[in-house]
Amino acid sequence: MMNDEQPPTILGLVRWIGWAQRKAGEDWVRERDLSQEQAFALGYLAQNPGAIQREIAALTRTTAASVSSLVQGLERRGLIERRTADGDERRKRVYATPAGIDLIAGFDDAMLAVDDVLLEPLDQRERDDLLRLLEKVTAGLPRPSRD
Repeated sequence: MMNDEQPPTILGLVRWIGWAQRKAGEDWVRERDLSQEQAFALGYLAQNPGAIQREIAALTRTTAASVSSLVQGLERRGLIERRTADGDERRKRVYATPAGIDLIAGFDDAMLAVDDVLLEPLDQRERDDLLRLLEKVTAGLPRPSRD
């Protein structure tokens, strides 16, 4: 039971699982001395080399000034680099360095391992049943987006 006063609810337990996943992700990022925003930006740049800072600001729903500070911190650590675009000093493209890519490599595998730990009490049939039920519950819901 989550507390002594009321029995757990289905969605309360689902939130608890989500909290455990999120905490594991935050711990993984913190062990690399990164903030969530820095880790997200590095991941984005690893998949989208040469992005402009405005794209990162839009994705993180933050200001250009905040992204500038974030990029400067990553640049000081040698995790990203900025290069001028087409000789225009005002337009710089941002790239994750090999050190930056290496630092965040393994995040997806780490999260899969967390899933295995969380689902460890279930046998394969129970996991299949849970997946089927959750797919049924979420079938009519809008898909999460980054917008």
